[in-house]
Amino acid sequence: MAQPLITKKISALNLQETLIVLAIIGILLLLALPNLMPLISKAKSIEAQTQLKALYNSQTTYRYMYSKYTGEINELDFIPPKTVEENGTANYRYEILTADNVSFKARAEAITDFDGDGVFNVWEIDENGNPKQIIKD
Repeated sequence: MAQPLITKKISALNLQETLIVLAIIGILLLLALPNLMPLISKAKSIEAQTQLKALYNSQTTYRYMYSKYTGEINELDFIPPKTVEENGTANYRYEILTADNVSFKARAEAITDFDGDGVFNVWEIDENGNPKQIIKD
């Protein structure tokens, strides 16, 4: 004897309900985004601080070996990460500004305007090893 086919109704959202939910999420996102921009900028600036610390460590090692700091980034055991312009992931460009026997200064300059205000974030580090924000984005 054949079993009767039992159909069970499954509740689901229709297209109108789905679109309303997506519209509400979009509105909430637009309201929250301006408040999140400073956090996004702060999170991206961690990259500059970390890379400048690595550059500082490389300069310190170089100074122990040669009794001076170098002005050439290629002479260090530091490879700058590829920027987003070079199909990499880095948001900053790194350079050594000055270097002599007793001091150096290096800079990380943002290549992306994180919050769209036309100001690019700049960090610097010197022989003391403390990254300083020069221009805040």
